[in-house]
Amino acid sequence: MYAIIETGGKQLKVEEGQTIFVEKLDVEAGDEVTFGNVVFVGGDDVKVGSPFVEGAKVTGKVERQGRNKKIIVFKFKKRKNYRRKQGHRQPYTKVTINSIDA
Repeated sequence: MYAIIETGGKQLKVEEGQTIFVEKLDVEAGDEVTFGNVVFVGGDDVKVGSPFVEGAKVTGKVERQGRNKKIIVFKFKKRKNYRRKQGHRQPYTKVTINSIDA
C-alpha cells in the first residue's frame, strides 16, 4: 500500500517504513507527525481524492531536523563589474512513515 501526500507545496509518494525528507516542519525530533492532505491511496483498493481523500491520513515519526548542503548563488553581468555571491542551505525534516490509514 502506498499514498501520495501533499506537504510543503510538494507531492510525495510514500510507503510504510520509508524515510523521506520534507520541507521543515515545526515539530521536535522524536515526535509523531500526521499528514492529512492525502491526494491518492494505492494498493488493492484505489482511492482518488478531489482534492483530498476523505478520512485518510499518513502518520510518521520525526527522526531529525537538519539543513541540506550549501549551494552557491552567483549573479554576474559581464563588463558591468557586477558580481554577487550568496550561499543558501535549505532546512528539512527527516520523517519515517509508520502507517497509512485510508
